[in-house]
Order: sequence, then structure tokens, then C-alpha cells
Amino acid sequence: MTTDPRRALPAVGAVLDLPSVRALAARAPRALLADVVREVIDGERAAPGQVPPSDAAWAAAVARHLDQRLAPTLRRVINATGVVLHTNLGRAPLAAAALAAVAEVAQDFSNLEYDVALGARGARHVHCARLLAELTGADDALVVNNCAAALVLALNTLADGRDAVISRGELVEIGDSFRVPDIMRKSGAVLVEVGTTNRTHAHDYTAALSDRTGAIVSVHRSNFALEGFVATVPLRELASLAAAHAVPVVHDFGSGLLIDLAPWGLTGEPIARDAVRDGASLVVMSGDKLLGGPQAGVIVGNSSLIDRLRRNPLARALRVDKLTIAALAATLELYRDPAVAVREVPALAMLCTPLAALEQRASRLAGALTATLPAERAGAGPARGYAARVIRAESTVGGGAFPTSRLPSAGVALEVPDPTQLEARLRSGAVPVVARIENAAVVLDMRTVHPAHDEELIALVVAALA
Repeated sequence: MTTDPRRALPAVGAVLDLPSVRALAARAPRALLADVVREVIDGERAAPGQVPPSDAAWAAAVARHLDQRLAPTLRRVINATGVVLHTNLGRAPLAAAALAAVAEVAQDFSNLEYDVALGARGARHVHCARLLAELTGADDALVVNNCAAALVLALNTLADGRDAVISRGELVEIGDSFRVPDIMRKSGAVLVEVGTTNRTHAHDYTAALSDRTGAIVSVHRSNFALEGFVATVPLRELASLAAAHAVPVVHDFGSGLLIDLAPWGLTGEPIARDAVRDGASLVVMSGDKLLGGPQAGVIVGNSSLIDRLRRNPLARALRVDKLTIAALAATLELYRDPAVAVREVPALAMLCTPLAALEQRASRLAGALTATLPAERAGAGPARGYAARVIRAESTVGGGAFPTSRLPSAGVALEVPDPTQLEARLRSGAVPVVARIENAAVVLDMRTVHPAHDEELIALVVAALA
């Protein structure tokens, strides 16, 4: 009769008493350590043979599992994908000034809602409102927790139970399968769709307006482009039409671009000041896309409408905390001088880095890695060997902005016998490196790697190759 090997599994207490496991108590409470031991034993019970039958093997397995349990789930990564505003990787990195501002207000008390001049209660919205008005030309501003929240707050205030008129060509889907029409309905507004997918005219809006209309909604198609037999109503014309009928226009601007990036080859994306100038009653946009700040929903526009939004009880549910306000205000300060913003806001700096600078960094990275690659080949033919070579690449903006633009970039192509395995090893390093596989090679695009991380990137790639 065969004995079930699971009968020989040690008890939790026996593993906890192993000297090497007892030493782990300096890193974790005993209750957590016991939970990890139980997890290891249960794993061996479910799949026998994973842990060799020795005290050292059990201790090593417990240590590995404890490392996994203690590791934070939210971690810094190196973005070598070439997508600057990568939603899955946290979008825009914060500027040094924003980090300093967050640290200052986080470690002590602050005047978040206290007017130090009057010695009385103040309002948190004042810390960003003046800057946003200055930079966009709007009368006033309000900040909530993201752009979708800004749209919901605006429509709930202006069109709860009333019509919100929108072109069918602007009923877009955004990230993670969320759709603008679904978000709009959650505001309580009744959607009234006009026009067709590819063509909407001014008379379509006019025909839909009635005494039930609460707002006209205009959504900037920031993550795709329509070409060919298309027609849209420019914002300026739409605002004029709306004003004639005493109806506000809510413009979902999306990207949060505050300065013109045409000098760096990025054209076709409007800036927030344009939307305000063209007559939108309210403009809503993201703080963590092209603006380059923290996640936030920025609303700028008519002061009387902004005041109504502030007094909506929903505004309290959607408000931002002191850390977001500090980071956003510090980021906005940089925009007072566009040259400073392009240099100091990381997302803008990445977008505007000259190709020659990227090629120089890629060359240095390739040279350092070539010196560490295995000398022997893993098989016949160049595809079976190891090589690190500089390549021309194409980066994208990401974040639903400049959808058709491609930025010339430079990177390093790592040619290895198994690129899929290397890409996985890079992701599992001490600091995950997220790259892409292209033409059977692992590509590290230098446009999205901060120059300060070049040495670290070399070390991480060397470790993955080893």
C-alpha cells in the first residue's frame, strides 16, 4: 500500500520552531509568520513535491512567501514601453516641486481650510482656483478627484432630470471599458443624442433644444480620430448657438494640455485656454495627463456656474485631499513660465526630449549591456545569440492625447534566445522594468525612462540576463 506523502507534512508549530524560521520573526509579527507557514504547507498539500523534505527547504520556502507578503502591492516601476502617459503605469510622474509640496503639507498641519489672515474657517478650493483662472483665462475653477467626477458633478448640477444634448460622434469609450454616456447617465441627466457617428451639424443641436434642456455637452475626441466624410460643430459655434438659447455648454476637454506643444512636433491638440476663449461655460479636464500633475478633475469656467457646483452636496463626496491640492498647485506654478514647465514637468520633458539626446543615452546603455552579455552563442544563427543594439523607435503620448502622433525615439533592442522569458524577468526584478517585445527582441524605449534611472536600468537588465 502506497503511503500518501501528505501525511508526512510537518505541523505549523514544527516549522515555526525551525531556527531559520524563528529568525524571520524580526521581520514580521508571529501571527503573520504563522499564516505564511500555513500557506506554504497548504500549497505543498495541494501540489506535493514543491518543497523538498528538509528543514532548510521549508525555511527557504517560508522566507520566499514572507517576502511576497511583505512586498507592497503598489510599487515604483521603470517605464521602458515608449508610452509616456501610460494609464496602467500611473500616467504622469510628478515634478520635483510637486513632490516637495506634498512632503511639506503631509508631515505637519496645514491651512487646508483655514484662512490665516482672518483667523477663521477657509475653503480648500482657493489653493488652486486662482492659478487655474490665471493659466486658462477662466473666471473661476474647482478641483475634484478625476475628470469623470468633474463631468458628473457638472451635469448633476446643471441637468439632473433634464436633457443633456450630445453628438453621437462624441459618445466615446474611455479606459477600462467605461463609457461617457454611462457616466453621464449617473449624473441624473437624460441623454439626448443628435447627429450621426460621423456627421453632426448645428441644426441637429437646435432641433433638440427645448425647455427641458439643461446643458449641451461637447466631448473632445482625444483618444481617436475621425477622418473622411465627417462634420462637427466647432466649439466656438456651438457656444454661440447655446448662448442664443440660454443653455450652458459643458466641454469635456480631457487631456489637460495648458501650453502649445507644436514647437516640439505635437500638433492638433487644443489647449485649455482655447476652450475657455471659444465660449465653453464649463471646461473639465484631467490633472494627471498632459497637465502632468496628480490625478484630479479640473473644472474651469463661468464663476456663477462654478459657485453652483461648489454648493452641490456631491462636491463634498468628490473633493480632493490636501496632498492632491499641494501637488496640483505646485505643478500649476511651473506653468507660469512655459519654458520651466517643459523642463520641470516630467511628462512634458519626456515628450519634448530631442532625438539626439535619446540616441546618446541608448548608445551608452547598449555599450554597457554588451560588455555583460554571454560570450558564447546559444545556438546557430544570429537570432539564437545575445546582442544589445541601438535602434530607432516610435513613442506615443498615451493618456488619450494626440492619438495619431508618433514621436521619433531611440532605444535598445535586446536580442536573446528567449525574449518572452527576459521580458518576464525584467518585470519580476527588484524594481520592475516594463518593456515591449518587437521583432523578436526586447525593446527598451529611452523616451519614457528618466535619465536619472539609466544606471539603475543597466543594473536591472544585467540582473535579468543573469
